[in-house]
Amino acid sequence: MIPGPGGHGDRDVVVHGHWGRPVIWFPAETGDAWEFERNGMLDAVRPAVDEGRITVFCVSAWNAQSWSARWKSQHDRALAHLDYEGWLTGGVLPFVRDRCGGRDDVALAGPSMGAFQAVLLGLRQAHLFHRVIAFSGGYDPWQWHAWGEGSAETYLTNPSDFLRHVGGEHLEHLRRSLQLTLVVGSGQWEDTTGALASTRSLAAVLADKGIPHDLHVWGPEWPHDWVSWRAQAAVYLPQLG
Repeated sequence: MIPGPGGHGDRDVVVHGHWGRPVIWFPAETGDAWEFERNGMLDAVRPAVDEGRITVFCVSAWNAQSWSARWKSQHDRALAHLDYEGWLTGGVLPFVRDRCGGRDDVALAGPSMGAFQAVLLGLRQAHLFHRVIAFSGGYDPWQWHAWGEGSAETYLTNPSDFLRHVGGEHLEHLRRSLQLTLVVGSGQWEDTTGALASTRSLAAVLADKGIPHDLHVWGPEWPHDWVSWRAQAAVYLPQLG
């Protein structure tokens, strides 16, 4: 248990593994820290976990208080997200490093809205996290029933916006420090959720900016669902170790 974002009680972090590269796993929109195991993801990557190649640290979502809180303005959603980010960097990351003997090669991964969380944290905190694997993400929070006026906070939590304008030393730092893997299917719900288009769009911006990344678009038999994320995780997560 780790004190939660904004002082809202303790939050669980569920650990799978005993050695290997630490991976912080973000759940889907309203998922909890047990979602990874409950939906068969642990079984999908069990060889890499059992062989000590990766250790997966599963956190709970905070989206009910941030991006999914439709009664809040986009500015207030962004502020709530920043509380979550502070919890991740100030609470979860020290716990992960302590558990893994001080390793500084912590990776980020997740599906759907968890993919957004992983990508955003990697882009904003590339001095702390150098590797991101994202499955079926949408990367523009203004597409999520948003309302209200923009602000510095909404800009800085929207990779579809700020990444287009990044330059100078920050861009050079991203080019040196960060490697992203974007994975998405072409099947059911990948279009209606916007994940396919958003993933392609983000990859195009990364390419334009020269930020190291890989884009993997799976075929039409792969929907926006756990059956895809299990298969994809089995391919890409073990590569971290």
